[in-house]
Amino acid sequence: MNFDDQTIQALFGSEAAEDEDPERLKQYFFKSEVYRSIRAQLPLRIVVGHKGIGKSAMIAIAIQEDLEDGILPVLIKPNDIAELQFESDNFIKLISHWKTGLIEIVARKALQSLGQQSDSPLEKLKAYGGKTVQFLIDSVKPLRERVDLTPTQKMLIENLIKSNFINVYLDDLDRGWEGKKSDITRISALLNAVRDISNENRSIRFKVALRSDVYFLVRTSDESTDKIEGAVTWHSWTNHEILALLVKRIETYFGRDTSEDELTALPQAQLAQKLSDIMVPVFNGKGKWSNIPVHRMLMSLIRKRPRDLVKLCTLAAKQAQRRKGQLVESMDFQSVFEEYSQGRVQDTINEYRSELPDIERLVMGMKPVRKRHEAALSYTYSTDQLIKKLKNITEQGQFRFRNNSIATEKQLAQFLYKINFLTARKELSGGFVQRRYFEENRYLSSEFADFGYGWEVHPAYRWALQPSDLTSIFEELSISEE
Repeated sequence: MNFDDQTIQALFGSEAAEDEDPERLKQYFFKSEVYRSIRAQLPLRIVVGHKGIGKSAMIAIAIQEDLEDGILPVLIKPNDIAELQFESDNFIKLISHWKTGLIEIVARKALQSLGQQSDSPLEKLKAYGGKTVQFLIDSVKPLRERVDLTPTQKMLIENLIKSNFINVYLDDLDRGWEGKKSDITRISALLNAVRDISNENRSIRFKVALRSDVYFLVRTSDESTDKIEGAVTWHSWTNHEILALLVKRIETYFGRDTSEDELTALPQAQLAQKLSDIMVPVFNGKGKWSNIPVHRMLMSLIRKRPRDLVKLCTLAAKQAQRRKGQLVESMDFQSVFEEYSQGRVQDTINEYRSELPDIERLVMGMKPVRKRHEAALSYTYSTDQLIKKLKNITEQGQFRFRNNSIATEKQLAQFLYKINFLTARKELSGGFVQRRYFEENRYLSSEFADFGYGWEVHPAYRWALQPSDLTSIFEELSISEE
């Protein structure tokens, strides 16, 4: 292999779906059960997950498939609703404002997609009393005679008239989120408006993507959101699925056809064999990481987010290119662990500073103290030990959430678990560790009751927290279960 930048991106994909070539994204996209859920033709689907877990990629592929099937998709991004910043103490009135604004945006963008560039038809929208799709049908029927329409536009118009429904996608709406009461109210009113529109007009089917921390705060702060909980799908990956995802990217790069079902049916050892074209099969680490399968190393260091895997493999492949290697080897991975870890710490700080402004002091305060480091227990805690650790950090200064409320030690622990800085852990036979993430079990951290789990700082962060003693991390860090 020649690991130049173009090859590396073609192999592993872009970190963000919007930066990927649509055809390449379509080739390697991994259709999980979550994707099948979001594609269900139901009035409202809400996919919830962390950044980097694949929500935008899922929406990009769903839109492609809609176009292929002749279904009109409408994508609403933050800049589309930038002007809909309503202020009202009356929550019902706020929902009404959102409904009116969203319907107009949907109508405008749908008409533009079908070749109608003028906004003049929108003057008749109110007369349809919320029957937006019927308004669209009546507005585009005259367009069928135009000769400048593309074949896709003509197909969409004909299918819209026959099917009488459209899919509306809302993505990245939590941009600028700060966790303030006004932010929670805004997103809550938006979700209620979407639910009302989809119930009143079954011809519009909404697909919404939200960050997990945003949805969690909205859900626990607004009792009205219990009505949308049935439409929510939590987006998470198993290690097996993420390994299969990586293999599919490699297989499609080399032009080999494969499917999700075929890959997920294989044991991990057989999946890992398919990586041999680009990386060595064994990782030559130290301690518990001595001569382990390379895929076990990868699965232990990522936070069950495809973007983490792309970043780690990309960094290592670039290192292989610098030494003109034809395979990514152990030395390449080891040389980028610290850079990879620093990037994950910075990503976390950037992502969640809006909710806890002093998050950097909290995260860096989780560095191991020398006494615990010598005991080889630098990053693992029982619940009592974790609360004590956080108490020591807060003694140097209180933490306040963006809404100005003081954060207790238990709230800080819940916050660290929610953002995947902490994972729940349980020792298994054979020296392996079972790790559980917030999106897999949101209630493990509820009042930090005893479910038989301890807690640990996720391996992805450790090289950044302990740069002066990188070797000892191998001695302490257990490998994740298959």
